[in-house]
Amino acid sequence: MGSTPHLLHTVIDTPDVRGSAEFWRELLGLVYRPGDEPPVDGSADDADWLVLTEADGTRRLAFQEVPELTPTTWPSHDVPMQLHLDLTVADVEDLERQRERAEALGARLLFDRTDDPDEPLYVLADPAGHPFCLFPG
Repeated sequence: MGSTPHLLHTVIDTPDVRGSAEFWRELLGLVYRPGDEPPVDGSADDADWLVLTEADGTRRLAFQEVPELTPTTWPSHDVPMQLHLDLTVADVEDLERQRERAEALGARLLFDRTDDPDEPLYVLADPAGHPFCLFPG
């Protein structure tokens, strides 16, 4: 039996590589891969590819520049989601805190299903329009 492929990271297309990376870095508590940190000398940030990792170096997300991106129209299927991230939080109280954090970082609320006693959740979009779900897990 041969080996199977290993998922290195998930790549997110975005017209604003640094902005998207910063949103997800802050929201998920990730760090930049060495060499991908923002410039500290005041030089222009022309990043077209960035990688975020866990503190131990495990890759989680990468960001790739695209000239334009049409955000999903979910829940309408005119422009489908194609991919989204599911993020779990500790409990219902933390769900509210994390939604507020995400919105403070630039997320936009798409759907509120917190009145569902079996699976309360929020669907939000990152600043580039990529949807993600927040729910207790």
